[in-house]
Amino acid sequence: MITKREIDDILREYQKGKITIGTLGSHSALNIFKGAKEEGFETVCICRKDDEIIYRRFPLADEIVLVENFSEILCDDIHQRLRQTNTILIPHGSFNAYIGAEKIRNELHIPLFGNRELLQWETDREKQREWLQRAGLTLPKTFKNSNDIEGLVIAKLPGARGGKGYFLANSSEAFHKKAEDMIKRGHLRREELENIHLQEYTLGVNVYPQYFHSPLKNEVELLGVDKRYESAVDNLGRIPASEQLQLPSNPTYTVIGNIPITLRESLLPEILRMGENVAKMSKEIAPPGIIGPFCLETVITDELEVFTFEISARIVAGSNVGIGTSPYAYLNYGEGMYMGRRIAREIQIAIKNDELSKVVY
Repeated sequence: MITKREIDDILREYQKGKITIGTLGSHSALNIFKGAKEEGFETVCICRKDDEIIYRRFPLADEIVLVENFSEILCDDIHQRLRQTNTILIPHGSFNAYIGAEKIRNELHIPLFGNRELLQWETDREKQREWLQRAGLTLPKTFKNSNDIEGLVIAKLPGARGGKGYFLANSSEAFHKKAEDMIKRGHLRREELENIHLQEYTLGVNVYPQYFHSPLKNEVELLGVDKRYESAVDNLGRIPASEQLQLPSNPTYTVIGNIPITLRESLLPEILRMGENVAKMSKEIAPPGIIGPFCLETVITDELEVFTFEISARIVAGSNVGIGTSPYAYLNYGEGMYMGRRIAREIQIAIKNDELSKVVY
């Protein structure tokens, strides 16, 4: 495992006045690059050839490093190139999806904004559950295997999958039938069934509050809220019931985009306390705890109960809806604040106060 001391040794070689913000060209990279540019940083994008068009049409990356696949970021030549440009990497969902938490912890020899130890807690659903329960949050019931299913459950795969391969089942028979269908359609691999997570389906509105924990201020900020738009399940309501009955009964939950939400104000005390409790507990399970952005994935019922079913311990794609427009970021900072810029602002303050080591691991 890469130690904090090793990262600090690399950081000491950096020219603090020439720090570059870098990330993989995917997920929330535009958000991160725009925020970095607005805070005065140069930017570097590690990008696959097929995706290059994005970062040419939205020219926010000062340097584009083309790779065949994202795992090349672990190669020595990429490491050397990033260290020469004094790069601090900002992790997002594609880091876990394409590189993996273990390799990030053990092979990514580049300073990372955030606590890389918590990325492993994020990818392990049992660890997630322990973290959230110890923080005092209300969680849906889970089932060890399909034979234990009682009522309606949602079957989920580990890691940042964007909902791909998720499905509903109300019995062991339905679970196996739908799993086979997902395998045939290419949404699921048979070996992934061993790590599938069965969670009670809670009826309500899916709500994703986005937080930022500042170690420099020792404070948790609410910067935005969104919900996901999922294909094909979110479009079934447009089809008359008689026709719905003739369709295949196994819709996908693949996320295709996000929608901003402004919550009723009476929900904010609970939402704020939840974020603070999660950040506080993170300091116990993986010191020094959360650094920067995180998101709770919740369902709010018609009784205004908030059930938390997942946590993302880094920037989420839903924060993209808040670029320049989030009411919660505006209430704290005025115009122009959003998650990508808040990350860059924290790094900028840390450089100014000679506290960069507090936010980079």
